[in-house]
Amino acid sequence: MGKTKNRWLIAAAAVGIHISIGSVYSWSVFTNPLKDKHGWDLSAVSLTFSIAILFLGLSAAFMGHFVERYGPRKSGIIASLCFGIGLIGAGFADSIGSLYLLYFFYGMLGGIGLGIGYITPVSSLVKWFPDRRGLATGLAIMGFGFASLIASPIIAKLITNVGISNTFYLLGAVYFVIMILSSLYLAPPEEGWMPAGMKEDEKKAENSSGDLAQLTANEAVKTIRFWALWAMLFINVTCGIAVISVASPMAQDIAGLSAAAAATMVGIMGLFNGFGRIGWASISDYIGRPNVYTIFFILQTVAFLLLPNVTNALLFQIIIFVILTCYGGGFASIPAYIGDLFGTKELGAIHGYILTAWAAAGLVGPLVVSWIRETTDSYSLTLYIFVAAFVVALIISLLIRVNIKKLRMKMDNHSSEVVNH
Repeated sequence: MGKTKNRWLIAAAAVGIHISIGSVYSWSVFTNPLKDKHGWDLSAVSLTFSIAILFLGLSAAFMGHFVERYGPRKSGIIASLCFGIGLIGAGFADSIGSLYLLYFFYGMLGGIGLGIGYITPVSSLVKWFPDRRGLATGLAIMGFGFASLIASPIIAKLITNVGISNTFYLLGAVYFVIMILSSLYLAPPEEGWMPAGMKEDEKKAENSSGDLAQLTANEAVKTIRFWALWAMLFINVTCGIAVISVASPMAQDIAGLSAAAAATMVGIMGLFNGFGRIGWASISDYIGRPNVYTIFFILQTVAFLLLPNVTNALLFQIIIFVILTCYGGGFASIPAYIGDLFGTKELGAIHGYILTAWAAAGLVGPLVVSWIRETTDSYSLTLYIFVAAFVVALIISLLIRVNIKKLRMKMDNHSSEVVNH
């Protein structure tokens, strides 16, 4: 037992990887400097972020089985290489003024690093924390949300002092080192390992999860529940990611923030994104995942309805921060929701499939908001479209409960039949 790793240090290593790759959320700080330097339009610059999120989702979906087979250390090293080279390549792309090279390095290669890095620690952490499913997934995904809090003001200062290219080079080198060191500590627990508290009542622990079923990934994809989760995540992410991608220019337009104040706001958004992940995921352990998702959609329907007309800088920022907690909470609660509905048999693979919603949303959200902004010279129409989307998501979150209730009744009837026999 002396060789067993400390699960809290495993959690710290997971946060190290996610804090590095989560710097993608600071992309909007690069938006105006890249536009001004090269004369590229908003849609063209925003597409870089969209491509990165697209490849994040695709690589997460396809690499889930790789992580399980070869372990988190190997997949972590691959993620470090892809993300580090992606950032350094982005610096080169900026130095020669090539938009397509920026798409390739930051978007494609960096995005692949994002996806592999994102899923690498999650499955290990769920195995290290069988006693706290919501907390574990919140921990795993929290660092990703916190990243822009640290990165945004640093990136803004670096761009001013050393230029865009050197900022990319520096970030690439620093994040590569952090990710490699974190990856080298990661490992799943030994077969049958349990935390001390669970060992005392092993049988109770096994039966306490109350999972609806134990399905493989291919079985899960054929259920209505899977597609309901997919649709809820897609809507939550599309709207949230659209706001993140234009947060800085939108705050300057609607609420009249200065560029520096807007960059600070983007950083603080990371704090709420991170706290939303750990906070909502932990709350979901107590009130249940279905209730948490319904709360997300009620809050955001109201927030997006108010946003276009809020000219008060403080109130504007508060509404943005509420949206960010729901955005982050949606990500952190989804693996636990998957466990509740489909069991832990192939949780990693099902999580990978669900994350294709993130890939699709990463492409749709920023492009829609940039295109409508350039066409109508206003963010209002986009925000009202998102209100309608959240109403749809709210309806789905209520309908999925009916499906869960039916299955629970079926399970209870089956159990009572077994007892009677």
